Amino acid sequence: MRGFLVSTLAIAATLLSTSAARPLVKVHPGTANDIVITNKNTVNATTTALSNGTIPANSSTVQITPRSSTSGRLPLSLVNNFAGNINAYVTGLDKNNALVMLQPDGNWYYPQSDPSATTPQPINGNVGIPLGAQGSTTSITLTDYISAARVWFAAGELKFFTVWNPATNGPSLVEPSAVNPSDPSAGVNWGFVELTNTAEGGLYANISYVDFVGLALGMSLLSGDGSIQTALGLQPKAVASICAALASQGQTDGQEWDNLCQADENGDPLRVIAPSDFLSTNAESFAEYYTEYIDEVWTQYATNTLSIDTQAAAGTVACTVQGSLITCAGDNRGYAKPTPSDIFGCNSGPFAIAGTDNDVHRAIVPRLCAAFNRSTLTVSGGDLQPGVGAKSYYTANPTNWYSAIVHQHEVDGKGYAFAYDDVNPSGDINQSGVVADANPTVLTVTIGGPSTS
Repeated sequence: MRGFLVSTLAIAATLLSTSAARPLVKVHPGTANDIVITNKNTVNATTTALSNGTIPANSSTVQITPRSSTSGRLPLSLVNNFAGNINAYVTGLDKNNALVMLQPDGNWYYPQSDPSATTPQPINGNVGIPLGAQGSTTSITLTDYISAARVWFAAGELKFFTVWNPATNGPSLVEPSAVNPSDPSAGVNWGFVELTNTAEGGLYANISYVDFVGLALGMSLLSGDGSIQTALGLQPKAVASICAALASQGQTDGQEWDNLCQADENGDPLRVIAPSDFLSTNAESFAEYYTEYIDEVWTQYATNTLSIDTQAAAGTVACTVQGSLITCAGDNRGYAKPTPSDIFGCNSGPFAIAGTDNDVHRAIVPRLCAAFNRSTLTVSGGDLQPGVGAKSYYTANPTNWYSAIVHQHEVDGKGYAFAYDDVNPSGDINQSGVVADANPTVLTVTIGGPSTS
């Protein structure tokens, strides 16, 4: 959601035939010519900054300085529990919406782009921050407010690029893509935490597995009032365990769960991509997976009421199947039967939100899509959404086994595994792995699994 489709470049993917217990897609890192640019791996500035942090003379935007006031300072404590060298990278938009990356000296680096270039241009600035050895803690500081940000961690070097964006007359940052097995960074084990820290909203950070599972990360936030929020993330070596569980599930139901796993050059599990991203290049997969379940839902709510708690001003609204659509009181439009891609992605078909949709519709979409991913619409108590708690998620078949298995391998069950994983009954456990505070003191990120002491 942080960018839009800038362009599409050619991709070549090689599928290797292996046993069901091993990943089928073996990565083969390529060059800039192999990059596929989508809305998921681009960040788009609305301000163009020069490399020294100033705005071009023909711009009406106020001047940017590399270091601003201390009001937006956010200390990061990076704990390396990984048995190997780790590099950190920080990307995002500064408070003037210019693209920035953090340099080891604490100053912002402003990526540039050549409008005449025909391929993505590599960022060659000093933007990698090496962490100390296993067991050490590295402290860095974000010197000012930042949004649409990611803090990346890699067992190796990640490659970032820029392309010219004519819509904004400035550069767009092209980030490493976990989905593309030919991405220049495809052979690197990496992951990230997402965060936004603004004067208006404070800090909001999360661990996201919406697109893929990679390097094990966890985090904790020391708030201004002294309280601590945690999202402990994945267990050490979780990728191999998740791949084994997905392979077992595929043998049970005949679906391509094992194909979500990518292998490194040695054939060892490297990362797991989400089914929504897998379907973007394998459109025929999971084609009939939800068909019977969807028909069962439509039959049940043709004669029964589905109540959806909007957890907002509209309160709880009544929904029923009328003709081919689920229709809800106060909603400006109804919901057709979704496809597997609609369910896994939560942003297409009946779950796409239009600019003209009213507040009721905007509240129902995430709650209805979460119910389909967790298969809670037909369980006992499922006629209220969100109503049943986490203990009832993924207990019916078919379900989103990627999300279910990822949560099973999280230390505390927290971390986004699909887009609306933050939908939960009021007062119940929030599985999304979000930490937030208006007055943050320090954000700690642990790499390689939780500390044992």
